[in-house]
Amino acid sequence: MAIQVSGTFGSRQEEAQRLGRVLRPKADGRQAHFYTVVSRDTIDTEYAAHRQRFLAEQGYAYTIVDADDVLGPKLPTVD
Repeated sequence: MAIQVSGTFGSRQEEAQRLGRVLRPKADGRQAHFYTVVSRDTIDTEYAAHRQRFLAEQGYAYTIVDADDVLGPKLPTVD
């Protein structure tokens, strides 16, 4: 598993190479996962969208998951 926290530095080709190394078939048959963390409503979302299109063109499949989907609904705050 690889978790990329900042993907804005480096080329799309470099990211595709990283992804290819992580996702190489494993000897024991386990499946690898590559995650990219992107902050909502930032310029990084635009960069991430371009990278996702490039990776799709290279044949990689991906799923966009929102933090709320992973963490569940936010609890109300008490003031």
